Amino acid sequence: MHRTLVPLLVALLALPAAAAAKPNIKVCGDAAPGFAHCNSRVVTNAKGSPAVTQAPRGYGPGDIQAAYNLPSASNGGGKTFAIVDAFDAPTAANDLSTYRAAYGLPPCPTTNGCFRKVNQSGNASPLPRADGGWAQEISLDLDMASATCPNCKILLVEANSNAFTDLAAAEDTAARLGASVISNSYGGSEFSLETSSTYNSHFNHPIPITVSSGDNGYGVEFPAASQYVTAVGGTSLTKSGSAFSERAWSGAGSGCSAYVAKPSWQHDSGCARRTVADVSAVADPNTGVAVYDSYKYRGAAGWMVFGGTSASAPIIAGTFALGTGTNPSKPYSNTDTGALHDVTSGSNGSCSVAYLCTAGTGFDGPTGLGTPNGVAAF
Repeated sequence: MHRTLVPLLVALLALPAAAAAKPNIKVCGDAAPGFAHCNSRVVTNAKGSPAVTQAPRGYGPGDIQAAYNLPSASNGGGKTFAIVDAFDAPTAANDLSTYRAAYGLPPCPTTNGCFRKVNQSGNASPLPRADGGWAQEISLDLDMASATCPNCKILLVEANSNAFTDLAAAEDTAARLGASVISNSYGGSEFSLETSSTYNSHFNHPIPITVSSGDNGYGVEFPAASQYVTAVGGTSLTKSGSAFSERAWSGAGSGCSAYVAKPSWQHDSGCARRTVADVSAVADPNTGVAVYDSYKYRGAAGWMVFGGTSASAPIIAGTFALGTGTNPSKPYSNTDTGALHDVTSGSNGSCSVAYLCTAGTGFDGPTGLGTPNGVAAF
């Protein structure tokens, strides 16, 4: 199904107040080889600090659910939505409560087991040291889990650090503790050992695992390149009245892996190895989502507008949780058809094989096979 695209001028005029073009910054800094950065961006004010408002701005749960035709009110009961991130977010439980109350979502407290936070070994303590950037990332992930699957339980597994070895251990813990889906909003430069059992095998679990494709435009990150995950690209999402339109976000990661072999379920001809991405959702901070975070970082605490493929990865994980919740033998096939909006415009850079960096009819790098239109494809 093709998503109708409105003219650019109309699209710009139709952006919500929080989505007007504004500067934004990376929430987490770049990481050294073997380490991951979070893939989120926050809209900033004139001073270059995260722009804080008293009330939420940007897209909320109702917008996300409407844009992607999600049965969030009825589905998801009995599912556990797991999130893997690095370091500790000390205010995660309270921030989650504030977000859900603001939008009238059912409470998800720790007291009844709805929300659970553990370290990479699966224990409630000791937790890793706190980190302001990753705390904002965690708030984004928790809020998108709530927006898409408010009936899900939420499990937050905090790795000791942003080293891929620690994140891999946290991934195994999330699966061991009964996750129905796992969302990963981080990545780093590809490296020759990424296909080894030290790293890649930890993403091989019989449940859907989503990974953000990156926020630096054309180029591939790990673990999005893993053949065991659903790599999630990004779009710019525009609302006009009650209708939504999308185009590829210029920051979304995509391309051809340097090391991971071509999975049997991929059939595109322009990449001899694993192609990224598989599917996509909103990620452009200029058409971003409302997030609440009270752990003061860079002088900011409160309601902010976030984007990055750290937003799209948990949205897709939530869509899986609303669907069957089982892991397909192939995360997605380039020749699959289903209930997806085909995003056909926009690009994330220049490349020698056009579809790897430019959206078009059918499969392409920045948006994969498209964005959700219900849960039939999940």
